[in-house]
Amino acid sequence: MDARPDTAPPPGPWLLAMRWNDLAFLHWPVPAEALACRLPKGLTLDTHQGVAWLGIVPFAVSGTRLRWLPPIPGAASYLELNLRTYVTDGRKPGIWFFSLDADKALLVRAARIHPRLPYLRARMAHVRGGGWVHFASWRTHRGAPSASFTGRYRAVGAPFRPVPGSLEDWLTSRFALYTRARDGGLLRSDLDHGPWELRPCEADLQSNTLAEPLGLHLPPRPALAHLVERQDVRIWAARRVER
Repeated sequence: MDARPDTAPPPGPWLLAMRWNDLAFLHWPVPAEALACRLPKGLTLDTHQGVAWLGIVPFAVSGTRLRWLPPIPGAASYLELNLRTYVTDGRKPGIWFFSLDADKALLVRAARIHPRLPYLRARMAHVRGGGWVHFASWRTHRGAPSASFTGRYRAVGAPFRPVPGSLEDWLTSRFALYTRARDGGLLRSDLDHGPWELRPCEADLQSNTLAEPLGLHLPPRPALAHLVERQDVRIWAARRVER
């Protein structure tokens, strides 16, 4: 689907609010068959002009809180690195995560229980210096495939808002994430945020093995790279997708 999805917030109160900082969208085109076979029943791989995309997104989270409550002790701020692709349930385009590495054990434990997102414990670092954002992650989760990511990225152009219908818009205007329920069904969490202020980005990666558990070896440079300095986000509770 090439059209921009409906961006209206879902009905009902949101559950979580947070801020994403120093977020990099790093994207590679990949063979569709390498991803489609790994999706659960009820989801279809979403492609742009017939091309499937795999994204790696490192960022720092701050101010995580439940509705009406102050920031969550021990889990308000953390680092995250996710490996994702783009899907649809036939009604709402969204995101499917193959892995989400994070450096806070409390967050990892909670998110793996409900909504059963594939969070994995990792040792991580995030440092700004010399105009670059330096980001590193080494997975430490027991029983999970080893994976690492080390590199740096920086903005190389002025902020812009993606043109509706463009590839940049298609990759970033996603207002739902999907996960598998304990009984094998499908869950969807809706999210809402303001328009993306993307900046063209230069990425220099020293190591990147996140996609190797999928049987994919990504080129050292992403085909597309964008930086977002900050974005405020609200997330709704996961709901079962009715088929």
